[in-house]
Amino acid sequence: MIAFIVRTFTMFMLLSTMVFMFFYFLLGEPVEETFEPLWEVRHENVPLVAYFVIAMFVISCFISIWMAIASKTRESVAIRYVKQLVDPEFSLEKKKNIPRSLKKALLQTNELIETQRKSLQKLTNERVDSNDAIIQERIVQERQRLARELHDSVSQQLFAASMLLSALTEQAQGDEKSQKTLQQVEKIVQQAQLEMRALLLHLRPIALRNNTLAEGLTGLVLELKQKVNFDIDYKIEEIELSKAEEDHLFRIAQEALSNTLRHSKATEVELTLIAPDNVAILRIQDNGRGFNVEEDNQTTSYGLKNIAERAVEIGCIYKIVSVPGEGTIVEVKVPLKMRQNTDELSEAADLNASEDS
Repeated sequence: MIAFIVRTFTMFMLLSTMVFMFFYFLLGEPVEETFEPLWEVRHENVPLVAYFVIAMFVISCFISIWMAIASKTRESVAIRYVKQLVDPEFSLEKKKNIPRSLKKALLQTNELIETQRKSLQKLTNERVDSNDAIIQERIVQERQRLARELHDSVSQQLFAASMLLSALTEQAQGDEKSQKTLQQVEKIVQQAQLEMRALLLHLRPIALRNNTLAEGLTGLVLELKQKVNFDIDYKIEEIELSKAEEDHLFRIAQEALSNTLRHSKATEVELTLIAPDNVAILRIQDNGRGFNVEEDNQTTSYGLKNIAERAVEIGCIYKIVSVPGEGTIVEVKVPLKMRQNTDELSEAADLNASEDS
């Protein structure tokens, strides 16, 4: 509001100066004889000069409003393009009618983001390579963690099932109460089986050592189809990815499927790995009970945090969409063109290092 008032006052002063200069050149020096008609001539008892002042004020207001709208429009356009910069599919070549100054700033910002992504991917690749030396220790730690979780979750549920079975044997055969107890036992045992299968998904620290991502995901899906009681549809393509990208995407798929087994109560799951338009897309979708992403509970927040961290580590764009009662979608996008640029950057750096030595 203050900016509008200042702009209006400035425009009013500018117009007043222009009008004064106009009359100065038209009527000469501002003496009483030449400028007297401005306040002597009246219309409806209002001096002519008052009409000039009112007209200049109205024009100043209109110009200020127009400038404010134009400024707000340019700001909205800039904000929209800045928000799109993080999308790997964003390209300024497809955009038209962008001011030259804004386009230059967007190009510089986009170049900086691409450089940071390349550096981040290179660091991630180097870290994955260095992790090979300690993989055996991680296997031991993972198995210990799995043993503790099996003891704390599945064992407790199986114990509860055995207690209910004991109570069932003491009841008369064909009793309605016994039938309800039996159904409770069945639900508990089924949940225990899902817990066991979900936890075993974590026991794969070297699953992709001799396999591609497509081979690893296919094997994982085929194994689950034999053990779970719901449908798993999949569409998996062979995509050339770096070791770090394959490792992280496989772990993301494991985490998403584990959450589906343990929490979603889904009857259908769809896993997709495709690469349209130079972007590899990994998507896991189920028709389970879903949850509120903004207010997710403690049972899902840890898994979602792992997915987000792994996606960020390889410079990917991830999306988690869930609707209570409808299901959940976990999607990760990997820009393939960036990998080629990263490899070229690494080769150039190695070449420069060898020339310096």
